[in-house]
Amino acid sequence: MVAKGWIDKVRGQFPTSILKVETFRDETTLVVKKDQILEVFKFLFQDPDLSCDYLTDLCGVDYKPRKPRFEVVYHLCSTKHDRRLRVKVPLEEGNSLASVESVWKAANWYERETYDMLGIRFENHPDLKRILTWEGFEGYPLRKDFPVKGKDFDKPFVPEL
Repeated sequence: MVAKGWIDKVRGQFPTSILKVETFRDETTLVVKKDQILEVFKFLFQDPDLSCDYLTDLCGVDYKPRKPRFEVVYHLCSTKHDRRLRVKVPLEEGNSLASVESVWKAANWYERETYDMLGIRFENHPDLKRILTWEGFEGYPLRKDFPVKGKDFDKPFVPEL
């Protein structure tokens, strides 16, 4: 569980960036505007009272037909304080989000996977390209509107090397 002081400290530093705070089963989630996400994460990483030094996961979620359609979810851990925090960033289709690879190097592959599977772009990412599908693959397999049946769907496809 995240101490209440953590949330107060983040809210004090970024009063207009925090959209909502949710707590469920002792798990705290911050919902943050996309505009200042990099600054919020740098603060969570650098502040000695918070010290979120470990990005355990980053993923995207498609909530079609809800508006905004996507959320990018970050799971953070402070190994110093033995606490966890979830941060969600709502995102409209076609919008991009600042890369947090400069804060946590582990974000590099997570952001590439999120781009490859959902088409969410990360600004200033050092190498944003497909990681699980091949270059030239059409579509994003984890989107709700990705076709699961169609022409030649039952035939295996191997890209030319």
